[in-house]
Amino acid sequence: MRQTPLERRLSEYAAPVIEDLGFALVCVKVIGADGSHTVQVMAEDPETRRLGVDDAATISRALSAVFDVEDPINGAYRLEVSSPGIDRPLTKLNDFETYEGFEAKIESDRPAENGQKKFRGRLKGLNGENILIETDQGPAEVAFDTLVKAKLVLTDELIEKTANL
Repeated sequence: MRQTPLERRLSEYAAPVIEDLGFALVCVKVIGADGSHTVQVMAEDPETRRLGVDDAATISRALSAVFDVEDPINGAYRLEVSSPGIDRPLTKLNDFETYEGFEAKIESDRPAENGQKKFRGRLKGLNGENILIETDQGPAEVAFDTLVKAKLVLTDELIEKTANL
């Protein structure tokens, strides 16, 4: 997934801190302009793919300490730590295998063979580093390194099945 240079730098600081606490970093997003940034950090327990409120608070305290020392952001910012949620972003290549069969929305910065950049359909796994998705217009293959956004679509099926993941 594409990240800004600031998001990449924050991820480099956040990942080891989060992993030392026994969790996995899902993604870091920075929203806002200079002087009014919100840093959103999504993390999860690698076994349950969930994150409780107490765990989010623990991660937030640890990240705040690291960000205060490293000072990677110019000006003030607000730190938000949360679970990725049921309709989670798909940020790693193996997410597309883990959630194979579920409905997703995918956006690429380059058009596929049919000229399409936005896709909605059922994930069908991977072909190397390409994501396979079955849409209403037929099957499509999207290169992972062209992804701008990817996330699961909240459906009753997703709610039911992820309760058991």
